[in-house]
Amino acid sequence: MLRETKFDGYPSGPVIASRRRGHLRPNSVVNWFVTMFETIGANGCSSHSGRRAFTTNGARAVHKVGGSLRDVQLLAGHRSIETTQGNIDGNTPGQRKLINLL
Repeated sequence: MLRETKFDGYPSGPVIASRRRGHLRPNSVVNWFVTMFETIGANGCSSHSGRRAFTTNGARAVHKVGGSLRDVQLLAGHRSIETTQGNIDGNTPGQRKLINLL
């Protein structure tokens, strides 16, 4: 649940709130993901695999909204852009299309 405080029309506060409405600690977020993945039967998934997927999908789509890789870095919670780049999976069909454009 999000807190009601608004900033520029957007809700602020924790994305995933604890039952007491505060921020979840990192290990609690990991445990939350484990529970959610077990609930939907997503075997082999983890908070890290979800974070990698988020980073990859965000990097592929950020240009559509006028954003940059820095925005993806901040949303993923990475301290360095190198970490963000290391979490982006390659796309062989996309590479082939790019080469064909050149």
